Amino acid sequence: MADTKRYGMVLDLNVNGETRTAAIRPADLLLDTLRDSFGLTGTKPGCRNGDCGACTVLVDGMPMKSCLMLTVEAAGTKVTSIEGLHDTEVQRAFVEKFAFQCGYCTPGFIMNIYALARIHPDADQATITDWLQSNICRCTGYEEIHQAVVSVLGRLSSAECLSVKP
Repeated sequence: MADTKRYGMVLDLNVNGETRTAAIRPADLLLDTLRDSFGLTGTKPGCRNGDCGACTVLVDGMPMKSCLMLTVEAAGTKVTSIEGLHDTEVQRAFVEKFAFQCGYCTPGFIMNIYALARIHPDADQATITDWLQSNICRCTGYEEIHQAVVSVLGRLSSAECLSVKP
């Protein structure tokens, strides 16, 4: 069992549809718990201050930068990391449009755009631009990423929309 003197508390979280248990300190970030306690390394540490979006996950269906959220704040929510998405339209669109170079930022973009497509399936250009601004890619000019977003809007199947419930 976890050493509660060292960690402070044991917490159950719903991550990717499974209940997972972690020994944490009250100050632990969701980003670190996902990576270090659960081995979900698709959520990437980048800036660690909410600027880059590489650590974006879905919390109750809404994009959240996991470097800005304490693990204890995720209690009672449904957290979805990139590992919780499987062969989605957004993932396929990123491949089809070559919307990545080094790939480090890709999981955060995919999580953010997956939420955009579910919440605003008919998003206009201003909405797309607004949502893309929450993620930073240092390798591309965003054109391919933008093409992937446009190609997926309105295409999410009803099964995909239901697979990650808010």
